[in-house]
Amino acid sequence: MEKIADINDAVMVEEKNTDFEVRSLDAVCVNQEEVSVPRWHLVKYALLGVGFGIILVKSQVISWFRIQEMFRLQSFHMFGVIGSAVAVGMLSVFLIKKFKVKTIYGERIVLGDKQFNKGQIYGGLAFGFGWALTGACPGPLFAQIGTGATVIIVTLLSAIAGTWVYGKFREKLPH
Repeated sequence: MEKIADINDAVMVEEKNTDFEVRSLDAVCVNQEEVSVPRWHLVKYALLGVGFGIILVKSQVISWFRIQEMFRLQSFHMFGVIGSAVAVGMLSVFLIKKFKVKTIYGERIVLGDKQFNKGQIYGGLAFGFGWALTGACPGPLFAQIGTGATVIIVTLLSAIAGTWVYGKFREKLPH
């Protein structure tokens, strides 16, 4: 009888791991906030977003002309901005892992390993073509709309539609 109970416990553990694996397909980040905060705390994120938008506008990275210069290899401006962002990101991840940095609420930050698949190549190419054609990528869309480039609303709606289509057909796409 004890062996049957042990086997049932082992099966239950495997099911939990399977559930985690299925859930991880839906999430880029494995972190889940454990601390419940009041809704008004979201104001800090709105202020951070507005500040980020101002930086995007002032650094000219939302400029269609700057983006076209980058894709035509006529200017180093965008490559410098993107390269410095990659360097800061790499350094940040290194420091977070090395010093086991926690969130402001004291939660542990978990950075899972990434696995390469050919779908990333297709997605990267589609993203690059879309960026070159529209002069917009997901980060600056709202800043571009905020500066009065209302034609970017078409790009925003297209991005939302593309995300929905991907979610609808994800199981049939190469991963």
